[in-house]
Amino acid sequence: MISRRPFRRPIFLAAALVLAAAFIASPARADRCDDSAKELANNIDKVKVNFKAANTVYLTHPLAKELSVACKGDKYSIELYAKTDRKPKPEFIALVGSMAALVFSVTKDDTTTGATRCLKRMGLIRGDKISMRFRRLNLDCQRSKTEAWIAITRGKDE
Repeated sequence: MISRRPFRRPIFLAAALVLAAAFIASPARADRCDDSAKELANNIDKVKVNFKAANTVYLTHPLAKELSVACKGDKYSIELYAKTDRKPKPEFIALVGSMAALVFSVTKDDTTTGATRCLKRMGLIRGDKISMRFRRLNLDCQRSKTEAWIAITRGKDE
């Protein structure tokens, strides 16, 4: 009777080599957040990529206290977050509009209009938290005694 033991080892090694070659040959893919952050840094003056943590890329700009692009949340596919002083300047609103236009592939006029409406609606009558939808984008604006921030998201199904 002939033992099959000598034949198992070469087959196992061949399968392992084929599997290793498949992993080595697969191209490396960048994250959508990384691509969006690099595009923002290349196309908008004074925007710089700061660092990446988990699925969020943090950016810097002189007009904003905080800027970030996040990917793959529970209810959204991508999010743009920006924070500034309590009374946002028109330059800040233009910055948010141009960033959102690049991230979400929507016209700059539409994103600037949506950001302006959201940030200007906060006040005595409507309160300090506004949630609205504009051109298939979800805009959430809030303010505290010293700061105001806006988060622009697009749902996973859109």
